[in-house]
Amino acid sequence: MFWESIIIAFEGLRANKMRSVLTMLGIIIGVGAVIAMVSIGMGVREKIQNSIAGLGSNLIIVTPGATSPSGVRLAAGSSTTLTNKDAQAIARQIAGISAVAPSVSRQYQIVSGNKNWTTTVQGTTPEFLDVRSFVVESGRFFNTQDVDTRTRVVVLGKTTADNLFPDLYPIGQTIRINKAPFMVIGVLEGKGQSAGGMDQDDFAAIPLTTAQERMMGISYIQTMNVQADSAEVIDQVQDDITALLRSRHKLTGDAADNFTVRNLASVMATAEETTRSITLLLGNVAAISLLVGGIGIMNIMLVSVTERTREIGIRKALGATYANILLQFLIEAIVIGVTGGLLGIGVGIGTAYVISAVAGWNTAISLGSIFLAFGFSVAIGLFFGIYPARKAALLDPIDALRYE
Repeated sequence: MFWESIIIAFEGLRANKMRSVLTMLGIIIGVGAVIAMVSIGMGVREKIQNSIAGLGSNLIIVTPGATSPSGVRLAAGSSTTLTNKDAQAIARQIAGISAVAPSVSRQYQIVSGNKNWTTTVQGTTPEFLDVRSFVVESGRFFNTQDVDTRTRVVVLGKTTADNLFPDLYPIGQTIRINKAPFMVIGVLEGKGQSAGGMDQDDFAAIPLTTAQERMMGISYIQTMNVQADSAEVIDQVQDDITALLRSRHKLTGDAADNFTVRNLASVMATAEETTRSITLLLGNVAAISLLVGGIGIMNIMLVSVTERTREIGIRKALGATYANILLQFLIEAIVIGVTGGLLGIGVGIGTAYVISAVAGWNTAISLGSIFLAFGFSVAIGLFFGIYPARKAALLDPIDALRYE
């Protein structure tokens, strides 16, 4: 009886093709919208996670200056409370640290032949590569000897190298940074844009001492990137850095910190919470169309019951029970939900790929959203099919046979 009811359901759908398609359209659009919207939210989440992870794994960032009681904070780099000796002390005295990369930066115009490019010139140490997860594409990165001797060498980010040397091999070429000559010794592999839309490859790196003493005339550092050994020790390392810097800066009692220590784990957690809320919102908005589709199923099933009243009377007169009639109409409603759900999955996945290709948005298809949307479409068919099916099953056979 079960399989016979399924066959009858498909025959009923085939007999009224246009009505069946219009009935399923709400389910198709609803399932497709849920999958597409959730894929956009998951894509945004994935992009932000990759962008934060691209800054470096287990990264702790130390900057000079701190938020005042009024909530006002000095601009990054405008305070002078951190020095290279602080970075050396952190690397030497605190356990659980893989590398420390102090840095300073400033915008300069770089000239190569008849090409020029304005970018950020970052003075740093060899540890920068490991801390920030960069890879040398060609040439080499500067070493400790280059830092100690204030050598005029430069390593270019991918974007900077492409704009200064579109047709030349950059290694060994001489460029001028703020009119001072530097030899290009390396080019880094590209990382692409960050979550904020910033080009992570648009910079040039030079030895820290060269930047401080030969370019900027300063003795302090503007940022310190610290890489912890693992995610398990990152909070302890952060606390130890705070305690050490307070001791070195002679901050006692209730004196406010003149530096800020933050780790990317908390930034990642905040970003995940935000994107999770966005994904949930998008999914809920799209799910409303599933409810609309369910109402459409109920409407058509009620029409179907009215149209087939005499058929129901004949079946009951021939011995069909309440359960038989109920099962037949429930299966018809479920078949509409299942068929619409399967078509909706194809529409949703296709829409996600089209959005990614046309709009350039990052999308990520989630199996969880596919199963959830499909299961919801089946449940919608069952839920909104119960009332029409029960109405059909409760028809009096004599009244049904007399129905015109």
